[in-house]
Amino acid sequence: MRNFSFVSIGILPVVLSLACLLTLSVSADDAFTTAVNGLKTRSFADKYVAASQIAATSHPRADVVLNALLSGNLFTQRRSDLVVIATSLDKKGYRLIDAISGESLGEVGRRGAKKISVNNGLRRQLRGLIAGRQLSHEDSRLRLEAVEAIASSGDKALRSVLINRRLVEQQVAVREAIDIALVVFDLDVDDNLIRLAAIKASSDNLHPTVRVKLTNIANDQSVSTDVRSAASEALVNLETLSKRYQMVETFFFGLSLGSILVLAAIGLSITFGVMGVINMAHGELIMIGAYTTYVVQILFPGAIEYSLLIAVPAAFCVSGLVGIVIERSVIQFLYGRPLETLLATFGVSLILQQAVRSLFSPLNRTVLTPQWMSGSLEIAQGLSITYNRFYIFFFALLVFAALLLILQRTRLGLEVRAVTQNRSMAKAMGIRSTRVDIMTFGLGAGIAGVAGVALSQLTNVGPNLGQGYIVDSFMVVVFGGVGNLWGTLVAGLSLGVVNKFIEPAAGAVMAKILVLVFIILFIQKRPRGLFPQKGRAVED
Repeated sequence: MRNFSFVSIGILPVVLSLACLLTLSVSADDAFTTAVNGLKTRSFADKYVAASQIAATSHPRADVVLNALLSGNLFTQRRSDLVVIATSLDKKGYRLIDAISGESLGEVGRRGAKKISVNNGLRRQLRGLIAGRQLSHEDSRLRLEAVEAIASSGDKALRSVLINRRLVEQQVAVREAIDIALVVFDLDVDDNLIRLAAIKASSDNLHPTVRVKLTNIANDQSVSTDVRSAASEALVNLETLSKRYQMVETFFFGLSLGSILVLAAIGLSITFGVMGVINMAHGELIMIGAYTTYVVQILFPGAIEYSLLIAVPAAFCVSGLVGIVIERSVIQFLYGRPLETLLATFGVSLILQQAVRSLFSPLNRTVLTPQWMSGSLEIAQGLSITYNRFYIFFFALLVFAALLLILQRTRLGLEVRAVTQNRSMAKAMGIRSTRVDIMTFGLGAGIAGVAGVALSQLTNVGPNLGQGYIVDSFMVVVFGGVGNLWGTLVAGLSLGVVNKFIEPAAGAVMAKILVLVFIILFIQKRPRGLFPQKGRAVED
C-alpha cells in the first residue's frame, strides 16, 4: 500500500506537467487559428494586427502563412470560408492547402477561392515581421538579411526586437547592421532631441536607407529648422566622405590595373632588354596561360579551390615551352633585324590565335573563381575592395620579387645581366649567349603565361585575350626603361593609377590616348625611360 502511495506521488507531477503542456499547446494553436482567421478582414490595419499575432506565435506554420500572404498566395475558400494557400493551375483554377493544418483540400475553379489582398505598406510590414522571426537563425547571413529587411520595413514595433537581439548578437557585421537599423528608426520619431542624436550618429553612415531618410528630412518643410539644418549638414558630410572613399577605390582599381600591366610587361621587359626582340606574340603567350587555367579546371573539376595553385606552374611551363619553340624556330634567324622580327612574331601571333580557335572554338571560355577569391572585403561602410583584384595585386608583387631574386642571386641571372650590358664581352668571357637567349625567352614567355592565369580571374578567356595587352605592355616597358625590372614595376603601377583617375572624366578610350601622348612626350625628353639601362652596349 505504501509502495502504491509512493508511485502515485511520483506519477502525479508528471501527469500534471503533461496536462499543462497540452493546455498550453491547445492555447497556442487556438491563438494561431484566431490570428489566421483575422486575415480575412478588409482593413489593412487589422490584417497587420493579425499578421503580428501570427509572427508572435511559435506555431510551425507561422512562416508558411506569412510568406504566402506576402507573395499573394493566401486565399479564402468561398464554400467553407477557410483560409487556404492556393497554387495557380493556369486557367483551370487553384490547388488548395489548408493554411492552418497544411491538409490538401483538392482543386477548385477560379471562382472557388478569393484572394486576401495586401498593399505596398502591408507588404513592407510583412517583410519586417518575417525578418523578425529570422533574427534568431543560426546562419549569420540570414540574420543580416533579416535586420536589413526590418530597417527597410519601417515597422517601429520591431525596434524592441532589434534591441533585444543586439544584446546577445555575437557577429560584428550583424551588430553593426542592427545599429544602423536603430538609427533609421530614430530618424522617424517625432522627438527632436532623439532625431538630432540619430542625425549626428548618421553623419558618417553611407548606408542607402540612411541617406534616403536624411534627404527626406532635409526636404520636409514640416520638420523644425534645427533638424533640417542638421540633416543637410549630415548629407554634406556624407557626400564628402563618399567622394573620399571613391578616390580610395579608384586608387585601388588603378593599382589593380597596374599589377596586371606589370605581370603582362615584366616578361616582355626581359626579352626586349636582353635580346632586343620586339615580340608581337607576347599577348598570345598570355592567352596560352589563361587557356592552361581553363584546361586545369576541366581536368580537375572537383578541385576548383586549388585549381589556380596547379595552374600557375602549369601555365609557366606551357607558355615557357611555346616561347622556346618560337625562339628556336623563328627568332634565332632574325637577330639584329628588328623589323623582320616584328613581322615574323606578328605572324606567329596569328597562327597561335587560329590554333586556339581550332582547338577550343572561337567562343570565350569562363574560368571559375575559387571561393577564397570571390566576394569583397568591406573596409568601411561604402568602401570595399574585391578579393580577386586584392590577391592579384600581391601575386604580381610576388612574381616580381621571385624574378628579381632569380636575376640577382642565380648564375642564370648573372649571365642575363652580363649579356644585357655587353653581349660581345660576355661571349668573350665564355658565356654561351645562345643558351642565355633560349633561357631568357623561355623565362619571359613563362611569366607571360602566369599573367594569363591572373587575367583569367578578371575576364573571359578567348583567342583575342592577349591583343588588348600587347600595346600596353610595350608602353610600360618603354616608359620604365628597357630591361629594367624596377622601371617596369614603377611604370606599370603608375600608368594603371593615372589611367583610372582619368577615366571618370575623359572616358576609357580617351584616357588611353592621353596616357599614350604623355609617354610619347616623355620619351622625347628621356629616350631611355625612367630607369635607363646601363652598360657599354647601351652607350654604343
